[in-house]
Amino acid sequence: MAELSPDILERLDKNDKEKLSYFIEMLLKQSKYQKLKKEIYMRRQEIEKGETLTHEDIWKEVAG
Repeated sequence: MAELSPDILERLDKNDKEKLSYFIEMLLKQSKYQKLKKEIYMRRQEIEKGETLTHEDIWKEVAG
Protein backbone atom coordinates (compact mmCIF):
# COMPACT_ATOMS: atom_id res chain seq x y z
CA MET A 1 0.00 0.00 0.00
CA ALA A 2 1.33 3.43 -0.91
CA GLU A 3 1.86 6.03 1.76
CA LEU A 4 -0.13 9.22 1.58
CA SER A 5 2.41 12.00 1.23
CA PRO A 6 1.81 15.77 1.20
CA ASP A 7 2.89 15.75 -2.44
CA ILE A 8 -0.05 13.51 -3.33
CA LEU A 9 -2.46 15.69 -1.41
CA GLU A 10 -1.31 18.78 -3.28
CA ARG A 11 -2.23 17.14 -6.58
CA LEU A 12 -5.86 16.58 -5.58
CA ASP A 13 -8.56 19.07 -6.48
CA LYS A 14 -10.69 20.68 -3.78
CA ASN A 15 -13.57 18.24 -4.17
CA ASP A 16 -11.31 15.20 -3.82
CA LYS A 17 -9.57 16.72 -0.79
CA GLU A 18 -12.97 17.18 0.85
CA LYS A 19 -13.88 13.55 0.12
CA LEU A 20 -10.59 12.35 1.57
CA SER A 21 -11.02 14.52 4.64
CA TYR A 22 -14.53 13.15 5.20
CA PHE A 23 -13.30 9.57 4.83
CA ILE A 24 -10.46 10.08 7.30
CA GLU A 25 -12.86 11.69 9.76
CA MET A 26 -15.16 8.68 9.50
CA LEU A 27 -12.26 6.29 10.15
CA LEU A 28 -11.16 8.22 13.21
CA LYS A 29 -14.68 8.09 14.65
CA GLN A 30 -14.65 4.30 14.58
CA SER A 31 -14.60 2.68 17.98
CA LYS A 32 -11.17 1.14 17.46
CA TYR A 33 -9.68 4.66 17.48
CA GLN A 34 -11.74 6.03 20.36
CA LYS A 35 -9.54 4.39 23.02
CA LEU A 36 -6.43 5.91 21.43
CA LYS A 37 -8.09 9.32 21.14
CA LYS A 38 -9.08 9.20 24.81
CA GLU A 39 -5.55 8.17 25.84
CA ILE A 40 -4.01 11.04 23.85
CA TYR A 41 -6.45 13.50 25.42
CA MET A 42 -5.65 12.27 28.93
CA ARG A 43 -1.88 12.42 28.30
CA ARG A 44 -2.13 15.96 26.99
CA GLN A 45 -3.94 17.01 30.16
CA GLU A 46 -1.23 15.40 32.27
CA ILE A 47 1.50 17.18 30.32
CA GLU A 48 -0.26 20.54 30.71
CA LYS A 49 -0.40 19.98 34.48
CA GLY A 50 3.22 18.83 34.55
CA GLU A 51 2.20 15.33 35.58
CA THR A 52 4.36 13.46 33.10
CA LEU A 53 5.14 9.79 33.54
CA THR A 54 8.61 8.33 33.66
CA HIS A 55 9.64 5.38 31.53
CA GLU A 56 9.41 3.15 34.63
CA ASP A 57 5.88 4.34 35.41
CA ILE A 58 4.71 3.51 31.90
CA TRP A 59 6.12 -0.02 32.06
CA LYS A 60 4.54 -0.56 35.49
CA GLU A 61 1.14 0.38 34.02
CA VAL A 62 1.67 -1.91 31.03
CA ALA A 63 2.75 -4.85 33.19
CA GLY A 64 0.20 -4.12 35.90
